Amino acid sequence: MNLLSLSTEEFLNTIDSHVQGRFDSKTHPQADISREDWESLTRAGLLLPALPKEYGGRDSHVEMCRLIERISEHSLPLGMCTMVVSLLFLRHVAKNGTDALKQEVLPLFAQQPLIGGFALTEPDCGSSMSRMTTSFEEVDGGYRIRGQKHWQAFSGSAHWWVVSARHVDRSTKRYAYFVVKRTEGFKTVERYRPLGLKLIDYGLNEIDAFVPKHRKLQCEEHDLSGALEMLCPPRISMAALASGFLKRISRDAQARAEERRIGPVRIADIGYARYRLKWIESSMTICEAACRYLEAEADLREDMMGSFFAVQAIKTLCTDRMLASALHYQQMCGGEGYRFGAPSNIAAQAALDARVFPIFDGNNDLLNQQLAEHCLRAARGRTLSEFLAAHPLTGPALPHVDVAFLDRELTQPHQVLAGRAIATLFGMTQVMKYTKDGGPRARRAIEFLKADLRTIAGEMALLDTGCLAD
Repeated sequence: MNLLSLSTEEFLNTIDSHVQGRFDSKTHPQADISREDWESLTRAGLLLPALPKEYGGRDSHVEMCRLIERISEHSLPLGMCTMVVSLLFLRHVAKNGTDALKQEVLPLFAQQPLIGGFALTEPDCGSSMSRMTTSFEEVDGGYRIRGQKHWQAFSGSAHWWVVSARHVDRSTKRYAYFVVKRTEGFKTVERYRPLGLKLIDYGLNEIDAFVPKHRKLQCEEHDLSGALEMLCPPRISMAALASGFLKRISRDAQARAEERRIGPVRIADIGYARYRLKWIESSMTICEAACRYLEAEADLREDMMGSFFAVQAIKTLCTDRMLASALHYQQMCGGEGYRFGAPSNIAAQAALDARVFPIFDGNNDLLNQQLAEHCLRAARGRTLSEFLAAHPLTGPALPHVDVAFLDRELTQPHQVLAGRAIATLFGMTQVMKYTKDGGPRARRAIEFLKADLRTIAGEMALLDTGCLAD
């Protein structure tokens, strides 16, 4: 089969049929993905949408979004695997690599079952990237890179890496990004044991590598904007991960509620259980609308700093809903929901897999604060509610809610809550725009989002009581 000649729908159906069953979360082993499985997936075309056509790929933003969404419906960890290699490695090489680098690396990923990773986080440098200690210096013929990185997806198994580093002369505040082959000096010295996402290996890595000049990516060096831009694609792609995952969770939770009984009564007939089901369904609707926004109004192949507002809002909104929905599902499954490998559900695994997403790729508390700060700077003398009413990504929601509680001095904890409120308004706007029928499902999702805003307003009022005082 010539995968490059297929239409988008034919290609996605081919991948879907390949993943279904064999790689489903219910049956696939909860362990590092095997070389045989990765080869099977790449031969089926898993990475082709992220590869430019001139290097043997399909080069499609829409296909990347839909592929991640469809795969995550079968297996959230496998959706994450796809996103990491496509958006944290191949995307950066294709967008920022020299011609020589592209010619060296991209054809290999089109022809061989390779894994690429992204090394940014360090033991003493998580969210505070300016504390990065991995260094680079120019030497004859290229660059010497030395340092430590950890919590990289595929720490022990990726063949190629994009590595961030700071100039050895720290007074220059120069940051750069290099493509390093594992065999050139990227060594995993400790394996970590994560709670979830068992298909992906994590660990502590030491780097002492020389790379030739053409392996340096063409990014801004004099601040951290290059790293921030590189993090935008995986963050905004949480809409696709969440949409697929929540379709699965909603379907499984509904089936479990109809099958499980407490005495003569089905779980589905109990009022609060129905509330939980509608909460999950509404989360699915919200994330599906965010995914449609991602497909229609963004492009993962292009510079994404202009989409900063949507990136931050999608990451926090969708990942919070993933985790909360997984916990609702687990609660409905009772004791069996706490059991790995339960024959009736995947709730235990789903809860642990979802738990990491509000933490990885930027802690949601920090990202919410950054979103609020971004809006406050952009407001330029207007109140925050006035700014949000005029913003195209939140304005349509404002006639339906009261956000006057945002028009006040915002301390750091208030800013975190304000960011959550802004992301909620973004979600409401996308539901109104992209939920085609505008029927009961859309109206219910909007009511749940309104309730979220009232909760946030209540939390702000609680802060005003002095609850943080010693």
